[in-house]
Amino acid sequence: MAYVLLALVLVGVWLFCLFDVLAADEGEVRHLPKFGWFLIVLLGAFPGAALWLALGRPRRPLVGMPGPAPRPDAPKGPDDDPAFLRELDRRLRGGDDERA
Repeated sequence: MAYVLLALVLVGVWLFCLFDVLAADEGEVRHLPKFGWFLIVLLGAFPGAALWLALGRPRRPLVGMPGPAPRPDAPKGPDDDPAFLRELDRRLRGGDDERA
């Protein structure tokens, strides 16, 4: 039973690494091209998965550590923009003097 559990864990790690290679951004993969890492993980199974985790996987910035600039916030909808809501409130209350 322990061997079956160990085999399932190893296959799970191998599949995780295989899909992680496919999902990784080409520009962030280290040391080899993405296709090269895919072949190493696919054909090398567990040693290939270990190599991917140790050497090829893109590095993620640690919390609190300096890293690349943070991504800009996602675009806001009109109901999340305070300036838009103030303008809308002003128009609804009749403060719109710019009628054509």
